[in-house]
Amino acid sequence: QVQLVESGGGLVQPGGSLRLSCAASGTSFRINGMAWYRQAPGKERELVAFITSSGMTNYADSVKGRFTASRDNAKNTMFLQMNSLNSEDTAAYYCKMNILSWGSSVSTRDYWGRGTAVTVSS
Repeated sequence: QVQLVESGGGLVQPGGSLRLSCAASGTSFRINGMAWYRQAPGKERELVAFITSSGMTNYADSVKGRFTASRDNAKNTMFLQMNSLNSEDTAAYYCKMNILSWGSSVSTRDYWGRGTAVTVSS
């Protein structure tokens, strides 16, 4: 089974920056689309950014111009560069990858990471 691990979260001051990473590990797989979600306390989980296999991106209106998603296909890794952070960005951030895997059988499904916490506070 493919596993996703997020990293890079932490405490940052308003106006600061963080860079999140999400790495997929396993064998015999190819990543299609990737996405970042976030969930603040008491709020619904929301889509933050999406990036296609070719690197084309789309962002939630709340983060456009501040966040940048990217991917390193050779390392099966997705990144989220977050700039000009404010208190509204405080949340647990989750990565999701749509993955084609093969071996004993072929399947395509979404995989989720466990999340990494981002806290924006002075």
